Amino acid sequence: MAAPTREGNLEAPTRHPLDWQNPDFYNGESLLQELERVFDICHGCRRCISLCQSFPTLFDLVDESESMEVDGVKKSDYWQVVDNCYLCDLCYMTKCPYVPPHEWNLDFPHLMLRAKAFKFKKGDVKIRDRILTSTDAVGNLAGIPVVAGIVNAANKFGPSRKVLEAVLGVHADAKLPEYHSNTLRKRLSGHQSAARPEAAGKTIGKVALFATCYMNRNEPGPGEDFFAVYEHNGISVSLAERERCCGMPKLELGDLEAVSAAKEYNIPLLAKLVDEGWDLTALIPSCVLMFKQELPLMFPDDPDVQKVRAAFFDPFEYLMLRHKEGKLKTDFKQPLGKVAYHAACHQRVQNIGQKTREALSLVPETEVEIIERCSGHDGTYAVKKEFHASAMKIVKPVVARVKDAEAKHYGSDCAMAGHHIENGLKDGRAPEHPITLLRKAYGI
Repeated sequence: MAAPTREGNLEAPTRHPLDWQNPDFYNGESLLQELERVFDICHGCRRCISLCQSFPTLFDLVDESESMEVDGVKKSDYWQVVDNCYLCDLCYMTKCPYVPPHEWNLDFPHLMLRAKAFKFKKGDVKIRDRILTSTDAVGNLAGIPVVAGIVNAANKFGPSRKVLEAVLGVHADAKLPEYHSNTLRKRLSGHQSAARPEAAGKTIGKVALFATCYMNRNEPGPGEDFFAVYEHNGISVSLAERERCCGMPKLELGDLEAVSAAKEYNIPLLAKLVDEGWDLTALIPSCVLMFKQELPLMFPDDPDVQKVRAAFFDPFEYLMLRHKEGKLKTDFKQPLGKVAYHAACHQRVQNIGQKTREALSLVPETEVEIIERCSGHDGTYAVKKEFHASAMKIVKPVVARVKDAEAKHYGSDCAMAGHHIENGLKDGRAPEHPITLLRKAYGI
C-alpha cells in the first residue's frame, strides 16, 4: 500500500464510544474485514513497533508471508496479534497518526477489545483466564487467614509453582501477589478523618478512596500511606462503603457483560458519594482509567457514569491541583535522594502529565528519573505461561534504566508493574509505591 501520511489529522484525537451492544459488534465476518483493514494500515506505518508484542507479531506474520503483505497472512493467525494486546492504549494515545478524526478512523485498542469480546462470546477462553480475572472471588478465598498463609507459601515454593504452571498455565517464574487477611478495610475500620475539608480549584478537599481489590487484599500498605498523606494536607478522606473489582481484568478478557455487572454494583455507590460532596480516587491507575475512560465509553448515555467520571482523579493529579492553589504542604523532613520512577501506561494515557514526578520533585534533595516505557506486566499478561517470556523482554529496558540510575528508591504507581520490575532486577530490593515515598518524605 502507499506510504501513509499524517496530512488531515492535525486535530486532537477523538475517542468514539464502544458500540458493544450492537449485534454487528460480534459479527465474525465484519470483524475479520476490519482486522484486515487496520492491519494493512499498521503494516504500512509501523510506528508502534516498540510498544508491545502485538505489533512485532503482526509485522513478522506479514514479512514471513508469501506476498509480504497483509493479504498473505492467514486470518487464523490474526488471533496471535489479538492475544498479545493488553489494552494499554499507548498506541492510540501516543503513536498512531490515524486515530479519529482522521478519515481512516483507526482505534487499534478498541478493535482488539472487539476481537477479544468475540472470542469470549464464542467460549474461546481458558479456565485459567477466567480464574485470573475473577479477582474478587480469588481474593475472598485467598484472604481467609489460614488460607492466605498457605497460598503465599505455595506461591513462593518452586515445586508447587511447577505444578501450577503445568495444570493452570501460570508461569513458574512469574511473581504472584501476596494475600493479606488483615485487609485495608480492616486496618481502616472505624477510621474518622479529622481534617476539615477546604475546596481548592477543581478539588473539593474531601476524597473517597475506591480501595480496589488489589490494594485491599494484596497491598494494603500504600492505602494507609494515602490516608496519612492526604490528611496531613488537610484533605478529609474515607473509604468508599464497599466495592467490587472495577472491571478492568474482565475488560481485558473481553467479558463485557461482567464489566457491565461490576458497573451496576460500583457506579451507584460512587455516584452517591459524589452527590454527598466527595471527590473520588484509587491507587491503581487501571482502576482510575476504568472510571475516567472505559466505562464512560461503554455507557456514554448513563448520567451516573458520567458523574463519576467527572469526579474521579489520579491521586497525584489531585495533590498537584491543590499545590497549584497553594494548598499542598511542603514541610518535608526527609530527602529521598535519587528515585527511579516508572510511569504506568494506564496513568500516561489519562493525559494529566507527569503529576507523580512533579509531586516527588517537590521534596528537597530528591532527584526523580522518570521511565516512560511499558513494564510488560499488564494485568495478567506477565503471569501467563505463553506470554511470560515476552513480558520479561518488554521489562528489560525498564530494569536496565533502574540499574543504571543507581537510585535509592524505585517504584511505580502501578504496584503490579513495580513487582514485575522487581522480578527483572532480582537483587533483593523491593519497589515502593510513590505515595509511600511521599509519606516517608513528610516523616509522618
